[in-house]
Amino acid sequence: MLKRVFLAAFVATVFSSAQAVELSSNFVQSQSGKFSQGGLVVLQLTQGTKVSLNGEALPVVDNYTVLGFGRDARLAQKISFTRGSKSAHVPLTLTKRSYAIQRIDGLPPTMVTPPEAALARIIAQGKLKRAARAGLRRETDFSQRFRWPVKGRISGVYGSQRFYNGEARRPHFGIDIAAPRGTKVTAPAPGKVTLAEPDMYFEGGLVFIDHGLKVTSAYMHLDSLNVKVGDVVAAGDVIATVGSTGRSTGPHLDWRMFWGGARIDPALVAVGSPSP
Repeated sequence: MLKRVFLAAFVATVFSSAQAVELSSNFVQSQSGKFSQGGLVVLQLTQGTKVSLNGEALPVVDNYTVLGFGRDARLAQKISFTRGSKSAHVPLTLTKRSYAIQRIDGLPPTMVTPPEAALARIIAQGKLKRAARAGLRRETDFSQRFRWPVKGRISGVYGSQRFYNGEARRPHFGIDIAAPRGTKVTAPAPGKVTLAEPDMYFEGGLVFIDHGLKVTSAYMHLDSLNVKVGDVVAAGDVIATVGSTGRSTGPHLDWRMFWGGARIDPALVAVGSPSP
């Protein structure tokens, strides 16, 4: 089990994020999400509206689009809308986040600094993960509110700087939820399984679900997998069970989310609390 609990930091992160930004009603019917580093925003557009973020066109399906911001996204952003001869350019300032430091000890040295013999495997698995997130599934499953995939204690939060056995490594990009081995993990929203691997080097058992328009959720350190690539799941379907596989010191679920290459904070997307 992870060594430190950051529940207070988790609560502060969720409730100090950006207030809703009012966009032009000429182009936007509704919006949800956080204009914050780590945030994901869903927009329901008026019919015929096109939208871009910082000059890059965003795909629109059934008048829905989605945009996200990574851990260290620059604070100045601009959304542009066009419909026929009308246009609007909306400057945004994201809420800046501060991040915790988390120290995890007791890991096997090979999980901190992999041996040379493992590098080819790690590189190949990296390509597999990128390929699983490369498609553009033109569905709007992301527009539904996300549930927590498992109930338990928050034992690690998004964005925290990680030290493994005293050595600095990349920040943590997910939410860790401690729960007994074998606890059911459910899909937080509808989607299609694009990756289902039982033995990744760092992640152990790993599942990806594509929720449409580059929104992907990931589930790590799984003990067993209940889905395969190509399966279409509904919210609440059991996809796996909690384990302690890969780089882990105890049973927990590491839940992550992506918007394209941006790593999103699941705590800013999920409804409610994971508390049992």
